[in-house]
Amino acid sequence: MKGKNTKNIRVSVTGKGIVSALGLNINECMNNMFANVRNLSFPNRFSTDHPIKYPVFQITDKFNSQVCLKNQDLTLTAKLALVTVYQALEDAGINPGDLKGKRVGVCMGTTVGCTLNNDQFYIDYKNGKNPGMEPVKRFLNSNPAAAVAREFDLTGPAQSIVNACASGTDAIGIGASWIEAGICDLVIAGGTDELCKVTYNGFISLMITDKDPCKPFDQERNGLNLGEGAGALILEPVSEKKSISSRHQCFAAGYGSACDAYHLTAPKPDGQGLKKALNQAIDQAKKSCIDKSNIGFINAHGTGTKDNDKVEDLVLSKILPGVPYFSTKGYTGHTLGAAGAIEAVFTIQHLINEKIPTSMGFSNKDETLESSPVQKVQKLSCKAAISESVAFGGNNSVLIFSKI
Repeated sequence: MKGKNTKNIRVSVTGKGIVSALGLNINECMNNMFANVRNLSFPNRFSTDHPIKYPVFQITDKFNSQVCLKNQDLTLTAKLALVTVYQALEDAGINPGDLKGKRVGVCMGTTVGCTLNNDQFYIDYKNGKNPGMEPVKRFLNSNPAAAVAREFDLTGPAQSIVNACASGTDAIGIGASWIEAGICDLVIAGGTDELCKVTYNGFISLMITDKDPCKPFDQERNGLNLGEGAGALILEPVSEKKSISSRHQCFAAGYGSACDAYHLTAPKPDGQGLKKALNQAIDQAKKSCIDKSNIGFINAHGTGTKDNDKVEDLVLSKILPGVPYFSTKGYTGHTLGAAGAIEAVFTIQHLINEKIPTSMGFSNKDETLESSPVQKVQKLSCKAAISESVAFGGNNSVLIFSKI
């Protein structure tokens, strides 16, 4: 696929969609967030033998009635992605039929939700039975990027990003690079993941799951709560020769990604990878005349785990001291591959609304940390904001969104 002249191309966000335990669309999510709603429950699609029940943020059953998809035989992970893309296109005022003939790319992040909820198939196969191949066919049809491309008959690049909990952030950053490189007229980018028995058990075995509602950055924080959902953005190019679309909501001004390669699950204590990713994103944003002084707030990764929150606080206090930050995982849980995309949608909406929420779950300052997250709703007007991810494997990714 040939690119065009890429001189001075900027990336405009023209639409966004979201599904989470907090709400089935952006309006529901914002209303519930600022009403301090927490839809925490116990998983009901699978069961385990753990003596302790660990709560999760699970999508409401009302989700299935949202959209009539062309192919219903898909995993929930793929369905979540498709519903958010339909929302994002509607938000952008784009009829799906209008995509025909355009170079439309799809870049979606995920982790393992669409692959590991077929345990009965594996059990039967291991025990010498001859299980039907329907679960395998469903899995093969449910690659998130491919499912979106099929649903809308798209012929541009389609890529699923699997980079732990930075997947959604990276998918948006990579999608934006396709616009900047001139290889796409429009990009659908985001992340999606469903609750899964394997990941549920896995995080419990790592002893980083809280049996109570999570408390990001709090002195008494004791781990995360898993969640599920999806977020999607519509990205379009803006150049000097092209006026900004009436659909324009903000710019994707910067992206940075770096791996510290320190440990399979723990972040490097000095936060070296996150520092590099932040500085990369800030340097890229300078091309759009955005610098650190323009950053009004930060949607932090903020899982509620001891190590992650400590490292994130250390880095933010050094690179962006005094800038208000918060975690939205107290509202949605940790949605893994969808987290970066969901938080990007939130960040954009907060930037537009000029208001940020309290960091749900935080109440007691940790004296070993340099700073504390936002403790009450704040109204603010700023030019730019950050959404960041600190993931397993030392993967760190940062997005900057701006009004100018």
